[in-house]
Amino acid sequence: MFGAAVVADRKVIPVIAAEADGGETMVSLYEASKKIYPRSVSGLYARWRWVLVWLTQIVFYGLPWLQWGERQAVLFDLGARRFYLFGLVLYPQDFIYLTGLLVISALSLFLFTAVAGRQWCGYACPQTVYTEIFLWIERKLEGDRSARLRLDAGPWGLNKFLRKGGKHAVWLALSLWTGFTFVGYFTPVRELWAQSFTLGFGPWEWFWVNFYALATYGNAGFMREQVCKYMCPYARFQSAMFDRDTLIVSYDEQRGEPRGARSRQTDPQALKSMGLGSCIDCTMCVQVCPTGIDIREGLQYECISCGACADVCDGVMDKMGYDRGLIRYTTQNALHGGWSRLQTWKRVFRPRVLVYTAILWAIIFGLLASLALRSSFKVDVVRDRGVLARIVVGPDGRGMIENVYRLQIMNAAERTQHYRIVATGLPGLAVVSDGAEGGEITIGPAQSRWIAVRAQLPYEEGERVGKGSHPMRFEISADDHVVKEKSVFLVPR
Repeated sequence: MFGAAVVADRKVIPVIAAEADGGETMVSLYEASKKIYPRSVSGLYARWRWVLVWLTQIVFYGLPWLQWGERQAVLFDLGARRFYLFGLVLYPQDFIYLTGLLVISALSLFLFTAVAGRQWCGYACPQTVYTEIFLWIERKLEGDRSARLRLDAGPWGLNKFLRKGGKHAVWLALSLWTGFTFVGYFTPVRELWAQSFTLGFGPWEWFWVNFYALATYGNAGFMREQVCKYMCPYARFQSAMFDRDTLIVSYDEQRGEPRGARSRQTDPQALKSMGLGSCIDCTMCVQVCPTGIDIREGLQYECISCGACADVCDGVMDKMGYDRGLIRYTTQNALHGGWSRLQTWKRVFRPRVLVYTAILWAIIFGLLASLALRSSFKVDVVRDRGVLARIVVGPDGRGMIENVYRLQIMNAAERTQHYRIVATGLPGLAVVSDGAEGGEITIGPAQSRWIAVRAQLPYEEGERVGKGSHPMRFEISADDHVVKEKSVFLVPR
């Protein structure tokens, strides 16, 4: 009994379920994945890729070490529930800003994908960036593609052991430093650095340093293109954001086919009469591809739009004396219609892109305006349910109806602030705070404090307004800012 299975790389593999004599044979349905050995490449897009590698890693590794006054410039202090971003101090109540940032990131991805395809994947995605760094280390210690192929195919010896061992040692060191830096965004990195000499990390620091280091080592060192092809969801839904006017890495089939080998001295004008296109079938575009695809087969979801095939093809065209651009960034409409660059870019800025851009800028301006108008402190009012509304004797000997509240005042500024609390909404309503000194509450820079507050209403006013729940409002002021929070005042029956 025979069957067949189609796997991800579109190869059909025969499957034997049973032998003719009744015996059974276990046959794997899936072909073992082959290791990809990308060839090094130079060119315009390779230079841009390394610019992005340097830029992203300088920011990632350097940002935790920047100081802002007496503290770390960027620190997400989960224990204290404060997030420091240069001059901003954010609290969990500021979650709306994180939501806005995520919306901006999502819309930016949609916009950029609609315009230029998966260039985020090819140039700035952490998976691509660290794979590029790890490949550079591999090339330095093991050589380029052909040398690595020979080394892996050869027997184990001292040379192979030293090269392989050295590569993995450097990979592990870089991965551990990456994990250390990641944790440095949540634990002050200078404290973490001092603790590293005595290995005095806390349990969570140990866990995340090693977890992030292992993820970096495994993803960039071993899984590489497997992450892009099978684990990343972006590859699966990118087609919903593509259309025929999206810039993608494309092979010009009309110019390149039929492909075939020829002498370098062959006159380019005589190619058509020889039944040949510009593609010399050197397979260099396949050899440099980090995901191992053949771009000449058309758009494939595995393509991360890195442009490595365009760089190497341009180099081959230069050597052959042909025009560049056999593989290039273009749109499907431009490729089939023979459009000029100006015509192509006119169609790139189509209504879909303009709508994305308008929505994105509106959200960005709204978020920036909200941050600019943000108050320097926040207040949460909680009615103390452990203390019922009661009648007490006021300072002048009159009867007062008293409700007890708890106010959490969060100083979002990095300076000491003094606060005054008043209550409005009912005639004669007054506030007494046990934590106030001279009628003011003082809270240190970027600190929060719970204050017990007693709101008192003259008894005769309580009789006049009637029993039950009545709306009121606390007004907390500091400098030129006033925060108003609603609550209720209970008059007992």
